[in-house]
Amino acid sequence: MFWVSTNIIFISILAHRLPKDQQNTARLLGLALALFGRVALLLSLTFIMRLTEPIFTVLSAAISGRDIILMLGGLFLLAKSTQEIHEKLEGEEIKGHAGKAVSFGSVLVQILILDVIFSLDSVITAIGMVDIVPVMVAAIVIAVLFMMLSARAVSEFIDDHPTIKMLALAFLLIVGVALIAESLDVHLPRGYIYFAMAFSVFVEMLNLKLRDKSVKPIELRGVPTKDDL
Repeated sequence: MFWVSTNIIFISILAHRLPKDQQNTARLLGLALALFGRVALLLSLTFIMRLTEPIFTVLSAAISGRDIILMLGGLFLLAKSTQEIHEKLEGEEIKGHAGKAVSFGSVLVQILILDVIFSLDSVITAIGMVDIVPVMVAAIVIAVLFMMLSARAVSEFIDDHPTIKMLALAFLLIVGVALIAESLDVHLPRGYIYFAMAFSVFVEMLNLKLRDKSVKPIELRGVPTKDDL
């Protein structure tokens, strides 16, 4: 559920940079491509298991293909989240468009790449736990279907609440750090990460519940207002 939630958040943020009429299509098509990517990874069992074999050694630490992919994915996530936070708070203000122009294809490619990175570790773990491929494929299909059903609602909720969007980007920074730590064989207890995220969301839900409805939330830069749409 941890990686599923992260995927939905990241997909929502990426899709929001497209015109309004393309956002839902990008989310669904990106997730469909991600589904095929995950299944292809799972069916390439021999190749995936080779990713855990050491390629070279740095300071007595064995580096595998999995470690390299997780490291690159974590760095990309850190850079992307930081860039998004900067653009939303200090970037150029653009009316009627959610940030700098991006192409539909580039959004799909980014969704596919990040989904493969997120799913790589879980697929390798699943291979070690379950030796029945149809069961693992069914689990992947169910996870992606869940993301498809909830992606639009999550995206709209994040867009309507600026503090939630910033909190979501902060979560992505945490995930980036977790990926980098995992690539260095530093195992961060997932329970700590889950607790930090859950507690932050709980506090923000209380803030939203108690907030004076007459006070209008701030408008993040690069986010179109209702009058602009």
